[in-house]
Amino acid sequence: MYITCLDLEGVLVPEIWIAFAEATGIPELKRTTRDEPDYDKLMKYRISILKEHGLGLKEIQDTIATIDPMPGAKEFLDELRSFTQVIIISDTFSQFAGPLMKKLGYPTIFCNTLEVADNGEITGFKMRCEKSKLTTVKALQSIGFETIASGDSHNDLGMIQASKAGFLFRSTDSIKAEYPELPAYETYDELMAAIKAAMD
Repeated sequence: MYITCLDLEGVLVPEIWIAFAEATGIPELKRTTRDEPDYDKLMKYRISILKEHGLGLKEIQDTIATIDPMPGAKEFLDELRSFTQVIIISDTFSQFAGPLMKKLGYPTIFCNTLEVADNGEITGFKMRCEKSKLTTVKALQSIGFETIASGDSHNDLGMIQASKAGFLFRSTDSIKAEYPELPAYETYDELMAAIKAAMD
């Protein structure tokens, strides 16, 4: 019994914060988990920048409405879901993910929640659990599933390393160099072939 666990941003859709940084012209918001391994620190930094510029949830959601999945992502997901269970495990937030899930055909996603004031200001965030990706993979394994995992960033490494098979996908040169033992792929065809091979 297999479950494939995929990261969302950088794997199936473009990075939301990079798109928002480009839309607003605020380069500081381009920092992602590829640059900053400490997610708590990264989010607190982002929230302080939003506050400084008077930006809230609505402005980010307006940008998200313009984001489409990466070319081939929905087809990849549809094919994958035709022969195995798939869960997207993301450090994004339910307030961001909705429109993107619609464009991907409503796959299952486990993510986190933003704390938002009545005026739309993002005041904080609530993580589903500690080390959510690794914790989720371990929980799935504890109920009898073999996991296969793929992601592109520092925060994906735990679930990739803990799974029966794990793959980097469109990751950075520095992460690939740091973890040469992890197979790294650039195309959905390569990733699909690797997932199928791991399940055989």
